[in-house]
Amino acid sequence: MQIGIVAQQDNPRAASLAGDIRDAVAVPVVVDEATAGTLDVTGVPVERMAACDLVVSIGGDGTFLYAARGIGPTPIMGVNLGEVGFLNATAPENAVSTVRRTIEQHDAAGDGAIQTQDISRLRATGDGWTLPPALNEVAIMAPQRGPGGGLTIEVRVDGSLYTGGHADGVLVATPAGSTAYNLSEGGPLVHPDVSGMVLNEMCATNGMGPLVIDPDAVVTVRADGAESVAAVSDGRIHRELDPPVVTSVSTDAPPVRIAGPEIDFFAALGKLE
Repeated sequence: MQIGIVAQQDNPRAASLAGDIRDAVAVPVVVDEATAGTLDVTGVPVERMAACDLVVSIGGDGTFLYAARGIGPTPIMGVNLGEVGFLNATAPENAVSTVRRTIEQHDAAGDGAIQTQDISRLRATGDGWTLPPALNEVAIMAPQRGPGGGLTIEVRVDGSLYTGGHADGVLVATPAGSTAYNLSEGGPLVHPDVSGMVLNEMCATNGMGPLVIDPDAVVTVRADGAESVAAVSDGRIHRELDPPVVTSVSTDAPPVRIAGPEIDFFAALGKLE
C-alpha cells in the first residue's frame, strides 16, 4: 500500500500533521511538492498520487478540491483544518489513528479495497471543450456582474425550457456543493445523501427560483449578450469562451471516493451559523 498526502500550502499546522502521519505509518508515503520542502523530503506532483491507494488531504475544502481534481478514482480522506469542512470528515486529533485504521482495512480486505462513500461530480462540455469534473458546482458567468453586466440566458432541462432572460449567470451544483457558491446565491441546502442537482440562476431579472432536478438530467445553458462567457469548475478552473456559448452539464463524471468516517452534514452545517 502507498499513501499520498496533500497539505494546505503555507499552513505550518498542516505540514506538521503531514509529517506526523508520515512518521506513524509503516507503508510508503509520498507528499506534495510544496509540503515536501517543509519536511525536507522529495515531493511529487499531485497528479502522480493517482497511483496511490489512499490520498490524505489536510486543510479546508479548497485543499480537498485541489487534491481530488488530480487523483482520479483514488480514495481521498479529508482532515479538517478549516472553519466548516463539509468535505473533510476527519478531525486533526484523529488523523493518525484514522489513517492507521484505513491501512488495516486495506490489508484485511482480500482485494485490498478501502470502504468509501462516493460523491457525484459534474461534467460541463461545449463545442470542442470540456471542463475538469466539478465536485461543488459548474458556473456559466458573465465577465462582469451587476448593472451593465450579465448575460442573456436560456436554460433547458432534458430539452425542456426552464427559464430564460437576463442574469449574471447560472449555477449547477451537486448536493455536496449546495453549501458553497450555491448557498451564497440564495440556493437551497441539500443533504449529500439526496441524489440530484441544484439549478440556480444568479441575480436573474424575472427569473425562476432554484430547482432541484434528477441526477440523470442534462442541463443545457445557452449564454449570449456579453463580450465573453466564463465557464467555471469549482470556482478555480476558468475557461473564457466567445458567445454565443452552449454548455451541457450532467453527472456523468467519475465520482469522488471519500475514505474515512462518514461526513456529519449537520455538525458541519452548525458551523455556518
